[in-house]
Amino acid sequence: MKKVLSLILAVLMLLSVTLAFASCEKTDDAFKVGFIFLHDENSTYDKNFIDAAKAACAALGLTEDQMILKVNVPEGAECYDAACELVEAGCDLVFADSFGHEAFMIQAAKEFPDVQFCHATGTKAHTEKLANYHNAFASIYEGRYIAGIVAGMKLNDMIAKGEITADKAVIGYVAAWPYAEVKSGYTSFFLGARSVCPSATMKVEYTNSWFDIALEKTAAEKLIGDGCVLISQHADSEGAPKACDAAGVPNVAYNISTKDIAPNTWLISSKIDWTPYMKLIIEKTRDGKGNEIPYDWCGGIKEGSVVLTELNTALAAPGTQEAMNAAIEAFKAGTLHVFDTNTFTVNGAKLETYLADVDDLGDFVGETEVVLNGYFNESAEGKRSAPYFDLIIDGIIAAQ
Repeated sequence: MKKVLSLILAVLMLLSVTLAFASCEKTDDAFKVGFIFLHDENSTYDKNFIDAAKAACAALGLTEDQMILKVNVPEGAECYDAACELVEAGCDLVFADSFGHEAFMIQAAKEFPDVQFCHATGTKAHTEKLANYHNAFASIYEGRYIAGIVAGMKLNDMIAKGEITADKAVIGYVAAWPYAEVKSGYTSFFLGARSVCPSATMKVEYTNSWFDIALEKTAAEKLIGDGCVLISQHADSEGAPKACDAAGVPNVAYNISTKDIAPNTWLISSKIDWTPYMKLIIEKTRDGKGNEIPYDWCGGIKEGSVVLTELNTALAAPGTQEAMNAAIEAFKAGTLHVFDTNTFTVNGAKLETYLADVDDLGDFVGETEVVLNGYFNESAEGKRSAPYFDLIIDGIIAAQ
């Protein structure tokens, strides 16, 4: 009798454990993803992420209840607090979009090992090696290079029409901060322009802010006043494009089309489409395969992660679309390298070697050789997705 009672008790205990385990399992409907954004949709940078997040969730059949957005989260302890709130709300995956969020995302990842944390533009995932923390970026330098081709051909057109002389083919660039990400961006844009307009030079004006409409407008106006005949930007508002439209100066923007913002002077924009990455991390996490998310993910034109917005054919030079298409195909084929060391010099000399601060250990000392096979290997596989090109090449005038 005792054996029978013991057996019944053991079966009941096993059943209760099984039921408890089953109650903890999440169904697809219970899956949630949380997003942390530095600004709101008034920032072109954040709007690009927000649009991608919504598109990815919709494509994967997630309902509005399964998606939580937190906007205007500063690059401070507020990010950690936001991440904790998202975990407490039941999020299985938390994503943040700004560089300064990284330390706080890592802090949260260490505290909640069962939740996946993904962060755009960060640098430390490949050295932290946490199973639930990941960085991502895109080879946006490909898109900026192509946008540069559009700009260079417009400069050639202006020269051919007698609107400017070759020595006046000066580009102005409104830049946020003197960081590697920004330097990589404006250098790739300049190299694209120079590939078709060899006389082009460029002046860079920093705003020391990611998003400031007034500062960006003022910077663009200053560059135009200094003789720049075409303006591009790595800044997150409509300030510069509107200044261009008011002055009648062609502009190449970033993240969104400025067709409606600057209807008379817009040319094209390049942007990162974050939808492929958003879909990847959501699917992997939902399927219980978060450990398969790369430490450092980087997509490009080939993957559909770097795109160009509509070309203003009414303003662009003849043959621009054909030149763009040729560059796109070359990138897909792997035959075009933006930072080919035969196409630029630094202080008058060819770049033969360079140790970049890829590991970002806080000492600002380069430890990784990145000039390989004749070009600077930016955002390279096996190194780091976030940019580390931090040189000022000849032809560009930028404050240090």
